[in-house]
Parts: sequence; C-alpha cells; structure tokens
Amino acid sequence: MFRQALRMTARDWRAGQLRFLLVALVVAVAALSAAGFFIDRLRAGLNRDAHQLLGADLVVVADNAIPAAWREEAQRRGLLVADTQAFPSMAQAGQSDAARSVLVTLKAVSPGYPLRGRVKVNTDLAQANESIGTPAPAAPEAGTAWIDPALANALDVAVGGTLQLGDKQFRVAQLIAAEPDRGGGFVNFAPRVFIALSDLPATNLVQDGSRVGYRLMVAGPGASSRPAQEYGDWLRALIKKDNVRGVRIESLEEGRPEMSATLDRADRFLSLVGLLSAMLAAVAVAMAARRFMQRHLDSCAMLRCLGLTQNQVTLIYLVEFLLVGLAGSALGVLAGFGAHYVLLQLLGSLVAADIPAPSVLPALQGMATGMLLLAGFALPPVLQLRNVPHNRVIRREAAAPKPAALATYGLGIAAFGALLLWQSNDLKLAGVTGGGFLLGYGVFALVGWLGLQALRPLRNAFPHQAWRFAVTSLRRRPGATVVQVVSLSLGLMALLLLTVVRGDLMSAWRNTMPPDAPNRFIINIQPDQKDAIAARLKQAGVKEVTMFPMIRGRLVAVNDKVITSQTYTDERARGLAEREFNLSTMTGIPPQNQVTAGKWEMNGSAGEASVEEGLAKTLGLKMGDTMRFDIAGSPVDVKITSLRKLEWGSMRVNFFVIINPAVMADTPQTWITAFHLPKEGLAAGNALSREFPNLTIIDVGGVLRQVQSVLDQVIQAVEFLFAFTLLSGVLVLYAALMGSQDERRREAGLLRALGATRRQLSQAQLIEFMLVGGLGGLLAATGAGLMGWGLATYQFKFAWTFSPMVWLAGLLAGAICAVIGGWLGLRNVLKQPPLQTLREA
Repeated sequence: MFRQALRMTARDWRAGQLRFLLVALVVAVAALSAAGFFIDRLRAGLNRDAHQLLGADLVVVADNAIPAAWREEAQRRGLLVADTQAFPSMAQAGQSDAARSVLVTLKAVSPGYPLRGRVKVNTDLAQANESIGTPAPAAPEAGTAWIDPALANALDVAVGGTLQLGDKQFRVAQLIAAEPDRGGGFVNFAPRVFIALSDLPATNLVQDGSRVGYRLMVAGPGASSRPAQEYGDWLRALIKKDNVRGVRIESLEEGRPEMSATLDRADRFLSLVGLLSAMLAAVAVAMAARRFMQRHLDSCAMLRCLGLTQNQVTLIYLVEFLLVGLAGSALGVLAGFGAHYVLLQLLGSLVAADIPAPSVLPALQGMATGMLLLAGFALPPVLQLRNVPHNRVIRREAAAPKPAALATYGLGIAAFGALLLWQSNDLKLAGVTGGGFLLGYGVFALVGWLGLQALRPLRNAFPHQAWRFAVTSLRRRPGATVVQVVSLSLGLMALLLLTVVRGDLMSAWRNTMPPDAPNRFIINIQPDQKDAIAARLKQAGVKEVTMFPMIRGRLVAVNDKVITSQTYTDERARGLAEREFNLSTMTGIPPQNQVTAGKWEMNGSAGEASVEEGLAKTLGLKMGDTMRFDIAGSPVDVKITSLRKLEWGSMRVNFFVIINPAVMADTPQTWITAFHLPKEGLAAGNALSREFPNLTIIDVGGVLRQVQSVLDQVIQAVEFLFAFTLLSGVLVLYAALMGSQDERRREAGLLRALGATRRQLSQAQLIEFMLVGGLGGLLAATGAGLMGWGLATYQFKFAWTFSPMVWLAGLLAGAICAVIGGWLGLRNVLKQPPLQTLREA
C-alpha cells in the first residue's frame, strides 16, 4: 500500500492535483512561522530592552544592608551583581551669599552598574535636557559626580564645577541624560546625583537611623533572564523561611509597572497576529482539502471497482496527505524563516541589530501546526473519500456523508481550538477570538442560506437573461454557495480586523500615552500659591492647569478593627497599611478614572470614599466597609461607596482614596498638579522653582520618553506583522474562491453548448460574484466590528468606537475580491470552445 501511495502521490503531483493543497499549506505554515520566528526574536529583544529599564534582570530592595551571603550565592551561581544605595539628601553649590541648596536623591553605585542597559551622559546642558547622550563606559570615578540637568539649572553649576555632598566635595564630571532604572516612584523623581559607592563613607551622610534604600542588582551572564529568576525563587523561599522583613524582590512586572503594562499589551497584540494567521490558515487548508476531495471522487470509485477495500483506500490517501503535510510544513517553515529576515530588513533601525537569534521552538511549532491543520481540516474530506460507492463510475451520485465522517469535523474544531490556545498562550484571548470566529461561521452559514431563499422570488425581478442565469446558478448548488459565502466572510473578517479595526486599536493604544501626556509634577503647593503658580504655568505655555488637593493620612482601622503589624501577612498589604496615604477630595470624577462598583457620591455631608480597586483587593476592602484615617492627629471615618479603576500608565495625578469635601474641609491640605511643559517653557519652569522655594518640581520626562519609545517600537513592529498576515489572507481568499472552479467550468461549458453566449455568461458570473462577495463583505464587516469591540473592551481595555465606513469597506472589498477571484479562475473557460470544456470537465 505504501508503494501504491507513493505512485499516486507522484501521479497527483504531475497532474497538478496536489499543488493547490501544497501551496495552501505552505502559505499557512509560512505565515505562522514567519510571525513565530519574528515574534520569538522580538519578544526576546523587547524583554531584554525592557529589563534595561530595570537595570538588571532582578533587583533585591532592602531597608537595611543586604546580607553578604545573598550576594555570594548570586556570584556562586555565575550571576552578575552590582550594588546601589540611594537616599534623599541636600546638595550645595556656590559660596557665602551665592550658595544654594537643593533636595536631591543621592545614588551611590558600584562598578558594573547598571547590569542591563547604559546610563547616558553628556556635557552639553541643552542636549542633556533632551535626553541626548552617549552611553557611559563605567560608573562615576572616585571624587566625581554625575548630576541631573535640572539640578545644574537649580544650583547654577556647570560641568567641571564643584558640588558639596555632606563632608565631601565632588567635581561635576557629567550630566545625566538618561537613567535606565530610575523607576516611577515619587522618591525617584527628585534631581539625581551619582557618585561612586566607595566615596559614600567620606560624605558621612549615612548615620544610624538614616533612611537608605539598598539595592542588589542581579543579571544572568548572557541574554537570558532565567538564571536570575531561579535565584529570585531561591531568595523568596529563604526570605519566607527566615521571616525577613523590609525586603522585596523586584522583577520587570513589579519594578516597572508602566513598562510591564506596555509589554503585556504588546504580547497580546502579537498573540492576536498569530491567532488571525492560524484562522486564515485553517480556512485555506479546509478549502484546499475540499477541492482535493471533489477531484478524487471518480478516482476512489475506480479504485473500489479494482478491488481495494475502504480501509486500503483510506490508507493510501492518508499516506499521501502525510507526505504532502511533511513537505508543505518543511517548506513553510523554511519560507517563514526567510520571510522573517525580510521583516527585519523592512523594520530597519526600528529593531536593534543585536536582536537575539531565534530559538528552534518556532520551527517545531511550524511543523506541528502544519500537521495539526492537515489532520484537523483535511481528515474529514479524506474519510468521505472512503465512502465513495462503486457505482459512481457510471452514476454521478454522491453518497451522503457517514456519521463517522461528519464526526471528524469535531476533530477539526478541536484542532482549531488547540491551535488558537497554542498560538496565543492565553485562554481568554483564544476563547474570545476563536469563539467569535466559530460563532461567525454558524451565523454566516445561516445568513447565507436565508439569502439564497430570499433570491427565489427575485429570479424574475429583472428582465435580463444574465440575472436569471446568476440567480439560478446560486440556487442550483446551495451548499457550495453557502460554503463560499462563509469562507469569503471569514477571510474578509480577518482582513478587516487586520486593517480597518487595527487602526482603531492602535489609535486607542497610542491614546493611553499621548504625546502631550504630563511630563512634570508639582507637589507641596500651598493654598495661597495656587493662582500665582497657575498663572506662571500658563505663561510658560501650559495649556491646561488642574490642581488637586493632597492630604496625608494613615489608615488605622477598618470596620472598627484596629490595624496592627499582624493584621496583614502579605508584604505589599503590610507596606500599604504601615505608610501614610496620599488622600484627596473632590466632587467630580477625575480624568482616567472609571467607577467599576458602587456609585460616585461626593456631594453629601456623610463620610464617603471612593477606593482604587487594586488597593481594595490588596487590603481586602469591599463596598460598605468603614475606613478610619488618622489625619494630623484627628480621626476621620468614611464609608466605601465606590471602587475605581485607574490608568496608572497615563502619568496623570492618581489617588488611592478620594473622600467627599464636606468631611475634609478642616483638614490640612497642600495641592498637586501634573502638566505637559513644552520645550520652550523649560526656562520658566526653572524660574518657578526659584520664585517658590517650597515647591517640589518633579521631571518625569525621562520616564515618559522611555515608555513612549518602547511603545512606538512595539506598535510599528505589530503593524508590519499585520501587513504580512494581510498578504497571507489575500491568498486565502483566492483559495476560497477557487474552491468551486471545477463545477463552474462544467456549468459554463454546458450553458454555452445549449446556446448561451459568452457575453451572457460573463455578465452572469459578474452578477453572481458581486452578490456573493457583497453579502460576504457585509457579514465580515459586522463580525469584525463585533470582534473588535470584544477585544478592545475585554482584552486590551480600550475605549471603542466603530466606524460605519467598515461596512462600506467590507461591501466593496467582498465584491472586488469575489469578482477578481472568479475572473482568475474562469477566464480561460470562456475563451475555449464548449466541447473542450466539457471534455476536460
């Protein structure tokens, strides 16, 4: 049987019977593999670059000196280590009456810092203000300091000048243009001063009771962060075992939440690309396998007449499909590997030249995906071939599919679901996307069948022979017509989701970090300074100045139960409960806030509070609970009436707890504001700090530029992947339209033999394709809109607006694709004599 299968495979290849299936499989696997190879490298590169924003793969943060044994264990594992110590201090420059002092964050670093990424420095103040600099080859030399440009402005000190830190003077050697691991906490927003860790004792700034933050930075010797993660697991177990307090371990997710959120969305977009490629691949292979089955009905009947059993016929075609699957998968993987290099070239400078090499996993996934697609979507037609009766040789009748053959379509659905889950590695994303397509399949089939029924009274609506030919042709083969409508709709739905809907998704993603996002914070504004500061900011070019009251308070009880050090076992919950909260009070819902539970009630006289839902989850708070805060020695009781969701990556002012103004009227308050300061207003911003010395002006422009840089990189990369998948989708649409080519060729030959003119048939085909394509396009646009809304609402958490232009785009795209596909498939039929067409059919 195997030798016979090889002969039939060679014969089918020479006859061109396998080329269509092979091309469909190669295109499917190539699309998945190219996306897989590129995504594999892009994820590795983005993960590596994102760890540069942490300065390491893992950071141990402690309130006290880190035990030497922890450092020794990291070194024993072959990991790279570096140490930093940071704390607030006063920096002074100038002499006598010209002396100035500014609160800074002093950061002492060891050699090798940072382990991931580089600190960028410059000696030009204007360029340093724009975060333009060159990577520093090493940490500051002994006796020298690197300072923020903002500090140079505030102290009027230039490169080469002298800076006093405690008991030691330092020469300013560089200006800090970019600090990769600066982070987003308020303590990190004060102007920075870098010195060598060996110089710190000479300053005499660290004394008993000093609040110093100790950080042990750990990174693997290569590009992989896995060794550091394993070390982190070991250290977490040790901390839990010894009940060590005041220590936390930061990974990318914990240390840089704004970057973690960006990468998480990037990962979901990349997974969406893989999912859509998988769906298009499934449609292509299913249509190709169906065409193969239709072309081999007569061959199977002949084999049965020659004495082969059903099992023997099945084995022959299974071997043939196995060979095609292995060849198509291998060719697809090779094509995808080459195509991903084309993507890298198209990206140019967007992707770093030293992006990590691809792993072998995408190749294995490509091979497995090809075989999975073939097994799930080609096996049902093959099992139908085994049921072809002997008498088909003389009677062109097709037997009804047996229940076992129909049951194999369940295998195809299961294979499809497994493929989606594998590609996305996200059960929810796979469920939303796959469920949308499966639901679309059923709805499209129903609407297609209803559309055919609606054509019955319309057959004689127009006194035109081509119209009657078209309607009769559609109704003569309802099954094939419905399959064509469904295939065209699914393919177009994926394409519309990739094109029109993609633009809305990308725009919504960009809007989470718009170009005019706040890059400055001012805290400690006194009530009598509000108007003057707002006027100065408007003069500096700030378009909108919104100030919020800020009140310091400590949570002391929940539902009359006093909070102690033993109330919470979770380290994060304990840290939140032990520190003072930044509370606020207002009547309106602040920007970037969304009420998720309860009702915003801030106009009453009773104590009411709105709590951020993440804080509520960490502290175990729920609607109706009563919180007691100690504010300047006075207790304030408030009831939780709503929970809010915040967009922490928006860089705007956010508060964990907001209390109604009536309760907070007599509490001591300062004010805070966030705004976007244009470049031309930098001088005015510096003047503001000199005019109001009590203000703390925080520059978050560097952090903002870091996040926006990675965000732009990810968006452009995803758009290129969308373009590649769009190309594969066009090929899939062509495959779907080619599925009925043979049947249409026979019909055209028969009609021409009965007297129909070539012009009439051409017009009938045009009308038929426009009807099928228009219906498929409208269905696809509806499905794409619903899926886009579902993905934006439940997966990517974006505000969604659907454009009516999608329906127009779907209608036109469906009609054009159907007409072009039909013309490509049938143009030769109308050119050759009817007798030749009938003989070849």
